Amino acid sequence: MTRIGIILGSTRPGRNGEAVARWVVDVAKQRGDAQYELVDLLDYQLPHLDEAYPPSMGQYTQPHTLRWASTIASFDGFVMVTPEYNHSTSGALKNAIDYLYAEWNNKAVGFVSYGSVGGARAVEHLRLIAGELQMADVRSQVALSLFTDFENFSVFKPNQFQADALNATLDQVVAWSDALAPLRKR
Repeated sequence: MTRIGIILGSTRPGRNGEAVARWVVDVAKQRGDAQYELVDLLDYQLPHLDEAYPPSMGQYTQPHTLRWASTIASFDGFVMVTPEYNHSTSGALKNAIDYLYAEWNNKAVGFVSYGSVGGARAVEHLRLIAGELQMADVRSQVALSLFTDFENFSVFKPNQFQADALNATLDQVVAWSDALAPLRKR
């Protein structure tokens, strides 16, 4: 069965992303079309990129990199849950992405973002990064507003239409993950 990793891209204390990621997992697990698993960056404790060789060479030496690479390699596609910090994604998510190369290739990725303008600018940056990593970013996305999908900017209460957007995103991530499977087998 297709395996989709839901990457929680914030490590900030008191992060809104944890509630958002758990919502994504809850909605996804009701579907039955893939296996969904939460991947919380806090569980990996990745320091600022500390590998001597570029990730495209695949010569990882650090135990944390090898563990991270094994996790990412085990999935067929991803949903990245990202905050928007200063018109971009979080440094923690960018760092985690930058650790690897081949493990991301030929996999689909969708985005669930949150911020004052729904995290749209963070996703714009992530789409560029995905292209460089030979990932297929899907068109649908979920853009959660701190003004309308959170109470007092901190209690997550998504509008109902957001679940529809999430299901559309998951539909595309699963379909593209399955379509890219022959390329991953090379």
